[in-house]
Amino acid sequence: MNPSRLFIERPVATILLMIAVLISGLFAYKMLSTSALPQVDYPTIQVTTLYPGASPDVMASSVTAPLERQLGQMAGLSQMYSTSSGGASVITLKFSLDLSLDVAEQEVQAAINAANSLLPNDLPNPPTYKRLTRRIPP
Repeated sequence: MNPSRLFIERPVATILLMIAVLISGLFAYKMLSTSALPQVDYPTIQVTTLYPGASPDVMASSVTAPLERQLGQMAGLSQMYSTSSGGASVITLKFSLDLSLDVAEQEVQAAINAANSLLPNDLPNPPTYKRLTRRIPP
């Protein structure tokens, strides 16, 4: 037997079935929890370097620039922001959502280790990094 024949022979039942499917679809649509701007946790890591007594220009050229070159080569990096001030350099790295924060952290550590030979020899402490929890709408 042809399945469509059943619906052709019983048009009232077909209409009632379609109305039931439509009403249940509308009800299910209203039950969906959606947001116009969902809150997303971006994998974000901040690299901080302290060099007491250094001017902002020295920080930018001898500390921030080498670190940016090494950190900028990482896979999955979507945005990088940096700030150089007197005695401090802060680089904020935002990774794509499909990259795990643990993997990103390992890549950052490897990039910092690779940049150590390019940093000033009298730097008191190596650059440090920390995870940031940032909720930003896409």
